[in-house]
Amino acid sequence: MSSAFPHPPRFADTARLRRVTASLAAMAAVLSASAAAAQDGSTTTVELDPISVVGDQGPGAGPNLNVRSNAGSRLGLTPLETPASVDIISGKVIRERGQNTLAEAVTQNATGFSYMGTPGNGFVSFSSRGFTGVTSVTTLYDGVRLYPGQGTVTFPFDTWTVAQIDVLRGPASVLYGEGAIGGAINVIPKKPLFDRRRNEARVFIGSNGQAGLAAGSAGPINENLAYSLDVSGVRGDGWMDRGEYKSLAFSGALAWRPTDALTFTLSHDGGYNEPSRYFGAPLRTAGVMEKSWIRQNYNVRDSDIWFNDNITQLRAEWTPNEAFSLRAVGYYVTSNRYWQNAESYRWNATTGLIDRPTGNWIAIKQEQEQVGGRVDATFRTTPFGMANETVVGFDANNFRFSRLNNTGYAAPKLNPSLTPFGFDPGFWGTTGVYNREYRSTTQQYSLFLDNRLKVTDTFSVVAGLRYDNPEVDYRNLRNGSQANATLDSIGWRVGAIYEPIRNLAFYAQYSEASDPVTSILSLPPASAGYKLSSGRQVEVGVKQSLWDGRLEWTLAGYYIVKKDLLSRDPNNPAITQQVGQQSSRGVEASVGLELGQGWRIDANGTLLDARYDDFNESVGGVSVSRKGKTPAGVPETVANLWVTWGFADQWKAMVGLQYVGKTYTSASNDYSRPEYALVNASLQWKPTDYATLDFRVKNLFDRTYAYAGGDLQWYYGAPRTAELSLHVRF
Repeated sequence: MSSAFPHPPRFADTARLRRVTASLAAMAAVLSASAAAAQDGSTTTVELDPISVVGDQGPGAGPNLNVRSNAGSRLGLTPLETPASVDIISGKVIRERGQNTLAEAVTQNATGFSYMGTPGNGFVSFSSRGFTGVTSVTTLYDGVRLYPGQGTVTFPFDTWTVAQIDVLRGPASVLYGEGAIGGAINVIPKKPLFDRRRNEARVFIGSNGQAGLAAGSAGPINENLAYSLDVSGVRGDGWMDRGEYKSLAFSGALAWRPTDALTFTLSHDGGYNEPSRYFGAPLRTAGVMEKSWIRQNYNVRDSDIWFNDNITQLRAEWTPNEAFSLRAVGYYVTSNRYWQNAESYRWNATTGLIDRPTGNWIAIKQEQEQVGGRVDATFRTTPFGMANETVVGFDANNFRFSRLNNTGYAAPKLNPSLTPFGFDPGFWGTTGVYNREYRSTTQQYSLFLDNRLKVTDTFSVVAGLRYDNPEVDYRNLRNGSQANATLDSIGWRVGAIYEPIRNLAFYAQYSEASDPVTSILSLPPASAGYKLSSGRQVEVGVKQSLWDGRLEWTLAGYYIVKKDLLSRDPNNPAITQQVGQQSSRGVEASVGLELGQGWRIDANGTLLDARYDDFNESVGGVSVSRKGKTPAGVPETVANLWVTWGFADQWKAMVGLQYVGKTYTSASNDYSRPEYALVNASLQWKPTDYATLDFRVKNLFDRTYAYAGGDLQWYYGAPRTAELSLHVRF
């Protein structure tokens, strides 16, 4: 393509932008006036961010049980104080381990997460605790939920701008609303700094033409202003035919602290991503990979994929005294995405060719806009001598989603079938008729409450409640059909923490949550009558931090039931009922151990039993029960192991093992993708205090593996690759 940004994003109309700007300005004015009214003697110094971000400070590996976070509640509790399973992954650890993408950072560090992202769904898609995809595992950026448009989330993707990733395993609807039965991932960007300066740069080169350049800076401008700015660019040729890719990610923020009690932060983050236009390879026999086909790219020559995401936020925090704080954030999010590909491939045993079904020559553009805000207040009281914290607040959002495509229109295609090798991939040709298919608007508001009551020094109760009311208006611009739905839901949780001795905590919790049967931003008329799927979880566990944090470990057991799945009527397969049910039960464990003499071990793993309890699907016009089967895309065993050895001054070696168990490719469980174990290794040399040189090899033993796909087509991960990087701080 002729330029780095060949497809400018589609922005909202000017009137809407004026309304957003006015709303943010009004919010800022209210908080500023409130701060001015506060008495000088009642203020207390506050940090820019009330939550301790691990970032590049401290070791940051392991469970991080004593780091405060909003992952499990809005109260800023540590994982040790939270009756839930929480992983805190520092940006320092992510970059030391060479995890350049969100997928690598989450699946190689968090407990029980596997990856199932593909070019078609934007790559941000995970499985956790038996539940899969963006409608069951929610992604947030700096606390702002990124709603999936037609099952797609495309940001964030680069980890250079990341300070920390907070992961909540299990239902998160009480925090973020519907669509979080499996868990939630909150990516926190680097922040402005008032107390120190940060200047850094990184350059790296690697196999298959990979190269990257990144830079970042943060620090005070004066006693009232601070900034941060980070940019990262990556390009490469890809490990498959015609696998070129490039991306640019950026994050910037300006913080103003007019008084010790009040802080405003204006930030803008975003990215432009052109991934490899590779959709895997077909299987010659169902369930069995054809290794010689994996590096072939059966897409058309002029295929195209690009994602452009932007998020602008204005945050304010006012803490006039230790008993009260008020926070507000207004945000404006845009996502623009485009696909033009032949995405489906099938082996034709009769002709000996690989067919590319014409129904999957897809041209799609998505235009998504989200405008919203959140306000919450924290109250700290001592009823009957017991410490009590309460957060109460509300969210309000407006979403607009629009899709253009060529679905339903014939278009001339060149070379619809190919020989497995030595083929001419052909060109897309013309899209035929390509126009706007539908537009949907969602108005949503939420009310939420979190509370922690410390009954004694050793026993606490944590509870949360959230009500969501999204109203969806869907309009098909081709056939005139419409749909309106109100998908309100209530999520709640209650849990208890017992700490008989310091830093040893036993906990139990019960929670209820909900998932949509399809993305609420693209709700078709056929789904308008369905209610949200409901879920409940029981979880118990224990956590401990020993030897000044040098040993931390967690153990959790859980049982989750999700009801109201879409299931076929056993007497009439043409009729879909919302009566199905699936469940999962499992055990998760993690440990971080500093052994001394430069040695450290970090490990985690999960054993899971996921099942359909009541589910029917139509097979050839016949309703077939899948009761007792494992849901597709769910590995029942996942584990990670990292061993670090500082074997000499300025030298460190690291080895990581990632294991993903067998995964069924459909609800019938007839076929499965095989298990795989990947080994990553690196050698680090730090010749000076300000420079670090890393040599890394990913997939050290060149394992061939498939991470996603169905019965007839799989998506494959990269073979062995090497990378050399230089990280400089100044």
